[in-house]
Amino acid sequence: MKKIVLFLILFIPFKINALSASSYIVMDANSKRVLEGSNINSKKLIASTTKIMTAIITLENIDVNKEVKISNEVLKAYGSAIYIEVGERIKIIDLLYGLMLRSGNDAAIELAQSVSGSMEKFVELMNEKAKELNMNDTVFINNHGLENNDGNGNVSSAYDMALLMQYALSNNRFKEIIKTKKYICKSSYKTYVWFNKNKLLDQYNYCIGGKTGFTKKARRTLVTAAQKDDKTIIVVTLNDPNDFSNQKKLYESNFDKYKLVTILDKNKFNIDDSNYKDKVYINNDFKMLLTNDEEKKVKINYNLYLNTSNDNKIGVVQIYFDNKKIGDIDILLKNKNNESKKNWFQKIIDFLIFWK
Repeated sequence: MKKIVLFLILFIPFKINALSASSYIVMDANSKRVLEGSNINSKKLIASTTKIMTAIITLENIDVNKEVKISNEVLKAYGSAIYIEVGERIKIIDLLYGLMLRSGNDAAIELAQSVSGSMEKFVELMNEKAKELNMNDTVFINNHGLENNDGNGNVSSAYDMALLMQYALSNNRFKEIIKTKKYICKSSYKTYVWFNKNKLLDQYNYCIGGKTGFTKKARRTLVTAAQKDDKTIIVVTLNDPNDFSNQKKLYESNFDKYKLVTILDKNKFNIDDSNYKDKVYINNDFKMLLTNDEEKKVKINYNLYLNTSNDNKIGVVQIYFDNKKIGDIDILLKNKNNESKKNWFQKIIDFLIFWK
């Protein structure tokens, strides 16, 4: 009888909650807080999710309504393509849609030529932007995501790609492109009709877009964002054969778990100090996703400068969560002219009064 019981136990399926991704991250798009993840700083090949950076560099460095003539460089393209032809005239904005919806490697190559004159110079801009965004695990060698003949490709981490997506979402044109399911445009040669490869747009109603990627070495990569009510979450999965279904599950569980809390309200911001009361402001709200129990872990520190420059920045609000700093908001003076008349001694007195 004991043997029979053992036999049954061995064949009862166990529920496994672990994701199939080599690494993944769930990030709050407001505060950049990591909500959950695994191997978030592991360096991985990222395939065509590279094109998120390609799109941002393009949007920030060239007029998207400019019409360009396709160069001979596109003949170097292979893999996924939108099949543009040498000599064809097409707008930058159309190339961006082809880049993000169909992952056109030929579109990526032409964008590098149009923006910088060469792939090498365009990649310099990509790596400069990565450094600016503190993407410390990231190195780009091209703007399309394919590995070269030596097997080397663009390397990043789930955390870095979430940082990139968080930054990209601040660009309204980028958001408009990635949420588009179908796009039609005309060049000097033909009419194009493109459908978005990101199936999560159809599978999950709250998805607001993203970018897919695949190579034989990188396997499936996916960077997306979703918005439910006022909550915006970013999910990155690297080397995940079940990326669409896994991301949907991660969104649902995290949207249910957290609520959006306003830590600093720009419309109500003030300082309880006689010298600065009703004279200061902040440009942006600071919000973050928290559970009810986590709200008490948020601390705010007001740091005023002893000396201020000619601009109107007089200090910073530092936001801490669980004793770790997660954000800074500049404190600005409404009337800098009056403040600049104070001498150094008056400013020290102001500082001491504030901290008494």
